[in-house]
Amino acid sequence: MSLDDIRAVLQASESVHFEGEKKEEVYAWVGACLGEQNWVTLGRTARGLVRRYLEKMTGLSRAQITRLITRYGQSGEVRAKRSQRRCFSTVYTPEDVLLPATVDEAHETLSGPATQKILQRQFYDFRDQRFPRLAGISVAQIYRLRKSLGYRKPRVVYQGTHAVQVAIGERRAPRPEGRPGYLRVDTVHQGDRDGVRESITSMRWTM
Repeated sequence: MSLDDIRAVLQASESVHFEGEKKEEVYAWVGACLGEQNWVTLGRTARGLVRRYLEKMTGLSRAQITRLITRYGQSGEVRAKRSQRRCFSTVYTPEDVLLPATVDEAHETLSGPATQKILQRQFYDFRDQRFPRLAGISVAQIYRLRKSLGYRKPRVVYQGTHAVQVAIGERRAPRPEGRPGYLRVDTVHQGDRDGVRESITSMRWTM
């Protein structure tokens, strides 16, 4: 495609774009286009034309196209970078997280240093082979484990709500059964309905 063809595409009113579903396909197309136009030899005006063409065809932003062009200038190709995120190995297993929850339940959740001593004694004094990793745990890590789902889940106790029958606004005659007292009348305003004031009156014999 010549620069005149690119200029014609940019001037066209209809929507034209590169049909690429994956990032690798889009990046490969950008690299091929830069190579076809011989990007390193283009002048300032031609580069701006090609840059706008890449933005329109790929739907990428100007900053994204600039990064891809920079990558092309460094290596002569455009490829998606692989993730450089470092993966840390898992130190404590789900069983290790469950053990401090069992210890805290038995000792009513002591402080971090006190729990650390218990975990150390379980392995070094009592030779419990379930605690080799927990014997070297730090106090800070104990508090972090207490916030984890694996620790909290076995310690949560759910209790259903029980329905309670309460007599509200019940109208009945008092039964003092011969005891002295006075009759208490309570009226609760419920609001207005069709211009009529509604209320509930209850009577209670108070000793």
